[in-house]
Amino acid sequence: MATCLYDEEAGYFAAGPLRSVAAGDFLTSPEVSPWFGRLVGRFALEEFRRLGRPAGFRIVDVGAGSGSLVRSLGEVVGADLAVHAVEASAAARARLVEVLGAGRVHRDLAALGSGFVGVVVANELLDNLPVAIAVRVPGGWEERWVGHDGDGFHLVAAPCRPEVAAWCERYAGVVPAGGIVEVQLAATAWLKDVLARLDRGALVVVDYGGTAVELAPRRLTGTLRTYRGHHLGPDPLTAPGETDITVDVDFGALATVAEEAGAHVELVTQAAFLEGLGLLDEIERLRRRERELAAAGEAMARLVVRDEVTNAETLLHPRGLGDFRVLVVRR
Repeated sequence: MATCLYDEEAGYFAAGPLRSVAAGDFLTSPEVSPWFGRLVGRFALEEFRRLGRPAGFRIVDVGAGSGSLVRSLGEVVGADLAVHAVEASAAARARLVEVLGAGRVHRDLAALGSGFVGVVVANELLDNLPVAIAVRVPGGWEERWVGHDGDGFHLVAAPCRPEVAAWCERYAGVVPAGGIVEVQLAATAWLKDVLARLDRGALVVVDYGGTAVELAPRRLTGTLRTYRGHHLGPDPLTAPGETDITVDVDFGALATVAEEAGAHVELVTQAAFLEGLGLLDEIERLRRRERELAAAGEAMARLVVRDEVTNAETLLHPRGLGDFRVLVVRR
């Protein structure tokens, strides 16, 4: 998974074109509506004030992709707060430099150092971090590794490594015999790394997934899958480097890791997070504007506002983006 997604010569994200665009394979909330980024910017401003307007406050978008989030976020925070982007894709970094300047675009989080104050945002990042696959068997766990038999790649049974079994026992919850767990060692390690660097402020993780209880019905078949052309793609092993490989994020594991690090944790849906920042009020304001334009006979302007309303409402859809999870971790 690490090679297929992040290899510098052949990885889907690192070596390919921009992926999170209309002509690509998927769209995330910042591409669907600028109101996502604007409200994340509003959240960052609230954190800035909560911390007493500290000098050196930074906003960091990790996995910044097309730059849609930093653009719309920048509309709210202005030039007073430094916005940085971290991105593995060379094509995306080139686009981000046009928005933020070379000094604020980085290949990895380590470039930002440690002990900083601010807000770190990871929107649909952790679902792409490499996982191990574990299967519940009598008496414990068994892994699935990638093998090759001359006809192609396939999964093969392998003894379970101690760190994989320990993660399952700690975070996976009740898993029936034959149940499949995506063991997210990289995601929990990433969270620990961010918290070790963040002296004061907040981390916001947005993704699809849930707690162990919410993920339990999905353990029968597992959640490993691909996306291509805005639809579910082929088996992850049939087109290495050519598809997005993703899993449902285990937010229960992340929340536990954050709490054990002494941070304050809040886990809500994306709909609740955005509504708490005023999205419903903004939608109602746009609807009033649409009615005013309709009364004035401004048909084209009305359609533009109507489109903005529709896209903003998409962020709240209970069977779509609105059901994504948002983990807010504060120091």
